[in-house]
Amino acid sequence: MTATIDDTTTSTTPPPPPRPAPAGRRPGSSRIAWQIALYGLLVLLAIVYIYPFLVQIGTSFKTDAEAASNPVSLIPQTWSTAAYERLFLRSDFPLWFANSAIVTIFVTLGRVFFVSLAGYALARLHFRGRGVIFAAVIAVMAVPTVVLLIPKFLVINQLGIYDSYAGMILPLLVDAAGVFIMKNFFESIPVSVEEQARIDGAGTFRIFWSVVLPMARPAVITIIILSFQGSWNELAHFIVATQSPGLTTLTKGVAGLASGQLSQGTQYPLKLGAALIMTIPVAVMFFIFQKRIMNASQGAVKE
Repeated sequence: MTATIDDTTTSTTPPPPPRPAPAGRRPGSSRIAWQIALYGLLVLLAIVYIYPFLVQIGTSFKTDAEAASNPVSLIPQTWSTAAYERLFLRSDFPLWFANSAIVTIFVTLGRVFFVSLAGYALARLHFRGRGVIFAAVIAVMAVPTVVLLIPKFLVINQLGIYDSYAGMILPLLVDAAGVFIMKNFFESIPVSVEEQARIDGAGTFRIFWSVVLPMARPAVITIIILSFQGSWNELAHFIVATQSPGLTTLTKGVAGLASGQLSQGTQYPLKLGAALIMTIPVAVMFFIFQKRIMNASQGAVKE
């Protein structure tokens, strides 16, 4: 006879049941509490940061009397567009806006081109005195802007471009910080990328324009944003470069409004309305390039 063993009779010891959590305490409860506290703090900081902008928008639609009596309220009791009508119909605000737009567009385009060229030359071209030039660029970054105002005025006056668009634009076409940013970024690009183009017969400028510059898109976008914001908000340079009312920019015009240029009184709606319109182009520029900045790592070259 053949003996058979029934596997079903084999006894196994069941695993012990899980230990219950201590009474009054759930797993991960402390972590959730910390997250709630952190998000609450972030929301509070966001409210503190955004509140002045909301006050700016609300006050620009108030009457002068209401803005003077209750300047920090968010919702006007009586909605009024008198401040904007006064800015666009009974002041030189449209001319200020046009002057700022012209200067900002030319300065942004020119600065991106020239600082990219200078950064590429310092990063890739080997010539005598390259280290001295880069040290001078770093030294210029350490000099306060106000120190250069009088020498800048003397140079502009000597060149015969004082009180002109050329005097407003040319001194702003090159920025030491932009050269520094572009040089460091170009040095992070592998040299092997340029060697293939050089083998195909491309010259130095062609390699820079067609190969290296498209790969430097994150740095270029950074320079565009910084150049646009810097030239749009520039004030000290325009004070020493122009005196004609026809060349007044938004920064000079809004500074004049702060001193009561159009009328007497606090003029809170007028001032905050002008400041709000002045803020819009910079905000639009940031939102346009925000997605490009976030996706800047796409298409990276790997060795």
